[in-house]
Amino acid sequence: MSDYAKDVLVSTDWVAEHLNDDSIRIVEVDENPALYAEGHIPGAIGFDWKADLQDQVKRDFLSAEEFGKLMGSRGISNDHTVVLYGDRNNWFAAYTYWYFRYYGHDKVKLINGPRDKWIAEGRPTETEAPSYPEATFVAKEGDPAIRARRDEVLAALEGGNTRLVDVRSPQEYSGELIAMPGYEQEGAQRSGHIPGAASVPWAQAVNEDGTFKSADELRELYSEKGVLNGQDPVIAYCRIGERSAHTWFVLHELLGHDNVKNYDGSWTEWGNLVDVPIEKNV
Repeated sequence: MSDYAKDVLVSTDWVAEHLNDDSIRIVEVDENPALYAEGHIPGAIGFDWKADLQDQVKRDFLSAEEFGKLMGSRGISNDHTVVLYGDRNNWFAAYTYWYFRYYGHDKVKLINGPRDKWIAEGRPTETEAPSYPEATFVAKEGDPAIRARRDEVLAALEGGNTRLVDVRSPQEYSGELIAMPGYEQEGAQRSGHIPGAASVPWAQAVNEDGTFKSADELRELYSEKGVLNGQDPVIAYCRIGERSAHTWFVLHELLGHDNVKNYDGSWTEWGNLVDVPIEKNV
């Protein structure tokens, strides 16, 4: 994995060798939280992305204080290296990685491959949730350098060199679908994409087993689509911010492009806003 810009991935072999390492906290975050109870990596802490990691009143992150309290209550301290994985080829694992980085925790890594890879390899799982001693986790102030808000996206349309990348499916991008099949209740009022955004579905960055493609393959993919052009800023978006966090991870962490932000408001915000432009290809 040395061809990537940063040392942010670990293999399933590495995880198997560190199951009893108390300096590590393995964390599973799934789109379907019920999977955790069916079987997870021994010692892995489970977070429900919607119930645990989202403010229950407004659609936003937990505050820094709330995030720190949650981590500490589950036995994660500032000294721990957090190793993340999950279903859907690590959608919400990548989202939680970005979340940790947003609040200043740099000791965080992603397993190169989803929970399905661990299970397919016949590695051990357990159904009981671990119980770790309460710890102290102090979250720093949120880092605006990696998170885009709607006003910043709108400003990017009014001039400048910011590149937008839509990582949803081609059908969502074109406007044929408002949301993926099965997610209609989480859709927006309008379909289409943000004007000028390149279409690079997130899944083009991974191999069949969910591991990431090589740095050379990834760089070629995003360069050919016009997303990477020198040091131009990039803003990634999807529907609710989890698939675009996966692409943010690829661009910012694996390829080392410093100026990349995830717009987690994404299409559920943009597609519902009054007086913002959209484009359709249908």
